[in-house]
Order: sequence, then structure tokens, then C-alpha cells
Amino acid sequence: MASIELATRLAQTTLELCRIESPIGYEGPIADHVEGWALKHFHREEVFRVGHTLLLGSLEDPRPTVALIGHLDTVPMHPGDVGRAPRIEGERVHGLGASDMKGGVAVMMALAEDLKRDALPVNVAFLLYEREEGAYAESGLIPLYAKRPDLTRVKFGIAMEPTDGVVQVGCVGSMQVTVRFTGRSAHSARPWQGENAIHKAGPLLTELLGRERVEVNVAGFPFYEVISATLAKGGRARNVVPEAFELNLNYRFAPGKSVARAKEDVLALVAGRAEVEFTDSSPSGPVAAGNPLFQRLMSLTGLPAASKQAWTDVARFGEWGVDAVNFGPGETAQAHQLHESAPIPPLAVAYEKLAAFLKGAV
Repeated sequence: MASIELATRLAQTTLELCRIESPIGYEGPIADHVEGWALKHFHREEVFRVGHTLLLGSLEDPRPTVALIGHLDTVPMHPGDVGRAPRIEGERVHGLGASDMKGGVAVMMALAEDLKRDALPVNVAFLLYEREEGAYAESGLIPLYAKRPDLTRVKFGIAMEPTDGVVQVGCVGSMQVTVRFTGRSAHSARPWQGENAIHKAGPLLTELLGRERVEVNVAGFPFYEVISATLAKGGRARNVVPEAFELNLNYRFAPGKSVARAKEDVLALVAGRAEVEFTDSSPSGPVAAGNPLFQRLMSLTGLPAASKQAWTDVARFGEWGVDAVNFGPGETAQAHQLHESAPIPPLAVAYEKLAAFLKGAV
């Protein structure tokens, strides 16, 4: 199939998926759509659904299993996008999820339709799941794994997150932390009668302002550890010295560092100056540089490789003992953006690269 014809087909499928609204928590309609499609291209026993998560294919095949992985949800729609219909304009698909990651799902669907899966040197499974855009503990992969612990039989996974067409290895862990400063209220005309909780946060905020990113090299790939204050809440009136102030800190930490060690880093930073509550923790994802299927992917496709300076479910698969990487056609800069869009030509490139890998993987 010519690349132009292929790109047009993939763009139309991406547009069709974007027209099915699927903000996190409302994935039912798109899961129904994909399940209906799957029943036309897989044997009934190869379509396994838990909630709004689908596992397509078999995990019992004697060939090594490669899993293509994609989430069905998007972030909630931005108010500025309400009433804007998904569309194709020039060489881009416009619509919520176009880059993150309905274009990747469209590529997965086309590969499932086109490949003679029984004749490939590897067994291919397709995993499409709900609730990726939320808390680590609420992912649709958790109930799926509870029902299908044989997911650990997967030898190599490819999470089709937007990566600008680059294979991105590993991923940084992510930790959300509430830091609470306490003081004593007073009239703002007589602040010496109280203790200003916002002011007490000043030294920590100053330290964060001057804090440099920390580079950590893992298997030749640089990752950057950073801590950022992302939310702040405090005060109850303009003429009252505040007795309470909260910061949310987001800590991104490199592969190889455990969640427990990352918590120690945060406690050392705060150094007893405030109350600390860890509200959400996602582990880092291992770098699969030594996996033979990863090495084959790189040699067959000629794609560049880089580190993933964000969190993806590569980390969750790593927790299950499954090596995985990130590779998808979307643009990272478009993820979670107002007026999200995705370029059309990379859809065909991703398809062709993955098809070449799956046909020659072993």
C-alpha cells in the first residue's frame, strides 16, 4: 500500500476515534466501538474485555509475544475546545486525543487488520485500556492484570504514546506530595501577633527556585530528576495572616530509583519544616536496552532512541517483569493541549516501521 494511501486511511481512522469522546472515566462508547471492530478481525475467544479494557489475541502462543499497547481515554476536554468538531485540515488531524493517543490506536488497528498474524515470527497481542490519564492506582490495567496474570508472558511491549516518531526507553517515576505549613492567624495590620504560614514556606520555595536538574545516566540514556511546586493553596481573607498553607510538589525520578528511596529524597528536602503527605506515587520504568527484541526493533527500523522524560505504563509493565518501550506517531508537544492535533504522515511511518519489525523480529 502506497504511503499516501496508507496515511489517508490511518488519518480517517484517527478522525473516527476522535469523534468518539472518551475523557477519563467515560471510555464506554469507544471501548464498545473497538470491541465491535475487534470481533470482525479476531476470533471470539481472542477478544477479552474487563470493564472498558480490551486484550486482543492470545498469550498462549509458543512464539515470543510482542504487545502493542494503547490507552483509549483522553484528558477532559478544555473549555476552549467545546463545540469544535474533530476534522482533517491540511496534513493534520485535529481533535482531542489526536496525538495522545488515538493516532497510535489507529495504527494498532490497521496492523491488526493487515498482518497475517499466524505467519509472523512473533505472536502479537493488542492491549487497549481505560483510565491511563488518572492516578496510578486507578488504571484499567489493574483489573485486567488481576484477571490475566499471564500478561507476564509478554516478552516485549511497545506503548504507543506520542514520541515524535522516536523510540523512547524507560520513563521517570512520578510522585505527588502535599506539603503543609502551619502558623497562627492574626490581623494583617498586626502580623507580629500571628505566624504567617505562607512566609514559612519561603525558604523551601527559594531552594526549589535555585535547584538544578540532576542528570542520571541509565544504560547510556540521560534522565533528569526534578522537583517542582505545581499547586499552592492558603489564606482565607486579604486582611488575615494565614494560619495554613499547602504546596503540591511533583517529583520526577530516574529509572533504578525505588518509590521508597524517592520518598526519602522528598523528606530530606523538606527537612521537618512542614507536614508531608504522599498522595500518589508511580514507579520509574526500566530501560530495556538489553532485551533482544528491543535490539531487533532498533536494527530493523533504524529509528533513533532517547530517554522518556515523562511517566508512562512502561513502568507498570516493568513492575510485572515485562520489558517495554514507548513509540508512537503523535507529537509530545500536542499532548493535553488546547486544540490538540497530530500530523498525518508520521502515522504511515509508524505503521511501516512496526510492520517491518513484527515481520522480521526473530
